[in-house]
Amino acid sequence: MSGMKIAGIILLVCGTLSLAYGGFSYTKDESHMEMGELSVQVEDRERVDLPVWLGVGLIVIGGGLLAGASKKA
Repeated sequence: MSGMKIAGIILLVCGTLSLAYGGFSYTKDESHMEMGELSVQVEDRERVDLPVWLGVGLIVIGGGLLAGASKKA
């Protein structure tokens, strides 16, 4: 399998996941305090929204790479 086919498949999968989930979230530690046996930790959950045009663009580029790789072979 050529590098263009692998890149095309990866872009297609990423674009599809981007459209299906619309983004991703992660947890960020804000502060941590310890006093003896007492421990306090604050976590902030952030969400990154991915635009629809990004997912569509990844799918189009991935499809183009797959089509270009199959024509060369």
